[in-house]
Amino acid sequence: MNDLTAPKAPSRILGKFEHPDLTAKGEARASVPLSRLETLWINTGTLCNIACHNCYIESSPENDRLAYITTDEVTRYLDEIATGAWPVTEIGFTGGEPFMNPDILDMLEASLSRGFDVLVLTNAMRPMQRKRIKAGLADLNARHAGKLTLRISLDHHTAAFHDEERGVGAFEISLAGMRWLRDRGIRMTVAGRTMWGESEGDARAGYAALYAANNFKIDAQNPVQTVLFPEMDEQAEVPEITTDCWRILGKRPDEVMCASSRMVVKRKGAERPVVLSCTLLAYDATFEMGETLAEADRPVALNHPHCAKFCVLGGASCSA
Repeated sequence: MNDLTAPKAPSRILGKFEHPDLTAKGEARASVPLSRLETLWINTGTLCNIACHNCYIESSPENDRLAYITTDEVTRYLDEIATGAWPVTEIGFTGGEPFMNPDILDMLEASLSRGFDVLVLTNAMRPMQRKRIKAGLADLNARHAGKLTLRISLDHHTAAFHDEERGVGAFEISLAGMRWLRDRGIRMTVAGRTMWGESEGDARAGYAALYAANNFKIDAQNPVQTVLFPEMDEQAEVPEITTDCWRILGKRPDEVMCASSRMVVKRKGAERPVVLSCTLLAYDATFEMGETLAEADRPVALNHPHCAKFCVLGGASCSA
């Protein structure tokens, strides 16, 4: 690094995760280039049928800070993928609860019809269980066999802990949705959480027993089919990631989620959607990269606690 490209020294003492290029200790902050855009995430809107106690995006029946995105808006990004020859293989839909968006089936069809693998993050509760949605999912799965996967948010393998987060009865409602998906042959995976002090081995054994009892064709030992996400607390004390951390940790920048994915959101009151560097930082303007994928083709500074705890140190990824 020469004098022309070196970060300018700050004029005051820095706090952690404050300067885009320097840590609080004045070391060079790590960044991640977009080495391959494999997954494009679409946030369908932050409205949800329930309000979880520790939802990272604060989804609820009242939170519409991210508005419902439309099929036309999603199609423009699918067109950009095609014309720009981006190596995207997967389109992911997240929320909020995606099945509350009135355009969800059309957006799934638009993505599947172009040959993408499609992943939908859902709680499998009543929005997914509506007659129209069930009919649409069954039809899409029949016409695009093996291309559609629903990842079910099942925080724990027991009703007691899951309902502690999502409300009494939520576990059984989600299981009912999963049984319907099972009976229609629609591929499922599960996203759990690690907030109860349970060892990973015990957690996976618990999920395995649940799957066996319900004849769910999900592998509890496979970290892609049963994802156990670390908790995200912006107030938690976590280290900043420097350029030297790659060597110290034995990791590479291209292993981090923002090396291979971007997320599209539509902010409430905005005329057009924008592209974010990360699925986890929907409200932080620092991680807004522009309105197109081309504008988002630049490095991401790891300047947030989630970058350290969830992605680099936690090794987690939202993609399949």
